[in-house]
Amino acid sequence: MNRLPLTFACEDATLAGTIDTAPASVGLLIVSGGNEVRAGAFSGQAQLAARIARAGFPVFRFDRRGVGDSEGANRGFRSSGKDIAAAIDAFRAMAPQMNRVVAFGNCDAASALMLAGGAGCDSLVLSNPWTIEDTQDDLPPAGAVRSRYAEKLADPRELARLVTGKVDFRKLARGLARAVMPRQAPSSLAQDMSAGLARFEGPVRILLAETDRTAQAFAEQWDAGDARIAYCKGASHAFVEPHARDWLHEQLLRALRA
Repeated sequence: MNRLPLTFACEDATLAGTIDTAPASVGLLIVSGGNEVRAGAFSGQAQLAARIARAGFPVFRFDRRGVGDSEGANRGFRSSGKDIAAAIDAFRAMAPQMNRVVAFGNCDAASALMLAGGAGCDSLVLSNPWTIEDTQDDLPPAGAVRSRYAEKLADPRELARLVTGKVDFRKLARGLARAVMPRQAPSSLAQDMSAGLARFEGPVRILLAETDRTAQAFAEQWDAGDARIAYCKGASHAFVEPHARDWLHEQLLRALRA
C-alpha cells in the first residue's frame, strides 16, 4: 500500500486529492462533510482510508472546491455534485483496475451524494445524512426528546434531581412541549434528497449513529421501515468510539465486498 497526493481538474479549478493504493477492483471514495478537509477531524478519514487499504481496497479522498488545498469558490454541499464526479474520474484514472466505486459520506456529504443521485458511483454508504434546513430551529427532533426523557425517567439520579429542585424547569417545560409535538413533515431538503436517491439504481446502506442529533433528525423525516437503515448503538456523529469505529469499518467492508 502507498499513499500518494495528487491534483485533478473540476471545471476551471484544480482540486487536491489523496489515494491509498491497493489491488482490489473495487474502491472506496470518501466524501468529506461540511468544510472538513480530506484528512477528516483529527485525521479520522486518513486513518479510515489506511485501514480500508490494508484490507486490500484502494481509497480516494479529496477537498472539494474552496476547501483545504483545493482552488475555487466554496459553494457548499448542495453544489458539490461536479466535485464528486471529477473525483471519481480521477480515482478511476489512478486505479485503472477498478470496475466499481463505493462512495461513503457522513453528514452533509451523505446529503450531497443523495442530491446528486450518486454522482456516478456504483454503491453508496450514507451515514447520518443532514436534513436540517437553515430556517429550522435548533431544538432536537420530538422523537429524540421523547427518547431522552424516557432515559431520564428510568434513572434514579435524575428523579432525585427533579424532586430536590435541581432541574431547570424552563428547559424542562420547553423539552416537554417539544416531546408532544407530532412527527415532523420532511423538510424540502429531505424531499430533494429522497428524490435524488430514488434516481440511484445501485446498492445503498444508510448508517445512523444512535446518539447523534443529525441522525435523529434524519430518522424523524425518513421512512422508518426503510430496510437499508442500520443503527450503531451508543455511537456519536463521527463514530469516534472504539466500537463505533469498528462497526463503521465492517459496514464499509461489507459494501466493498458485496
